[in-house]
Amino acid sequence: MKSLAELQAIKEKMKNKVILREGTNDLRVVVGMATCGIAAGARPVLNALVEEVNALGLMDKVTVSQTGCIGICEYEPVVEVFEAGKEKVTYVKVDVEKAKKIAKEHLKGGNVVAEYTIKA
Repeated sequence: MKSLAELQAIKEKMKNKVILREGTNDLRVVVGMATCGIAAGARPVLNALVEEVNALGLMDKVTVSQTGCIGICEYEPVVEVFEAGKEKVTYVKVDVEKAKKIAKEHLKGGNVVAEYTIKA
């Protein structure tokens, strides 16, 4: 970084990502980021979801955030989707590619990606 202008450019670039993690929209995506989740690869999943929501223009509709332990460590990385008036959807063993598909099909298209959900 060589100037204040460069710092301002970085701030603007990152602004959308911070807003995504702190928003209060009707559609919330929560990534388990306890030790077990991080060890299983939750950090790249969280980043992929934030980037994909931004790329798909869903910033006004979707909030992406992190939480601690969800309680199903053997299924990490875990992503939960909360939508007003609907049952929570829990995605398990999520990787970056699955996260991108979840963003496109579920968050944008409204269709649950059933093969990535937890089986009862």
